Amino acid sequence: MWESLNNSPRTLGGVSELNAEDAKIITLARSSRARNGAAEGAAVRDETGRTYAATGVDLPSLKLSALQVAVAMAVSSGAANLEAAALVTTADAPADADVTTVRDLGPKATVLLAAPDGTLRTTLQA
Repeated sequence: MWESLNNSPRTLGGVSELNAEDAKIITLARSSRARNGAAEGAAVRDETGRTYAATGVDLPSLKLSALQVAVAMAVSSGAANLEAAALVTTADAPADADVTTVRDLGPKATVLLAAPDGTLRTTLQA
């Protein structure tokens, strides 16, 4: 488990059960990952319940992680805050830059890390 990332988020004790809305964003992140054959899929939920799902961008002039793209989609659609973010990956932890990007728009957003099969591995709470 993580002590902290960027000195702001902390882990909750253990992995909690998912509510329906959190399960939905994990499912959306898994679907995006599978559809694009990507290493990571992400989804975020804004303060109104709208969701945005994405995979990373890897162009010669632009490189963004899946979570960065999902947050950018939320911002460009007018979201003022995030309630939750999900990252589906084989990695053991989200990159520090991903957590920072989520916290920029949702300082209190829950960050869910799930395995490719959708199993929740870790929950970060601000």
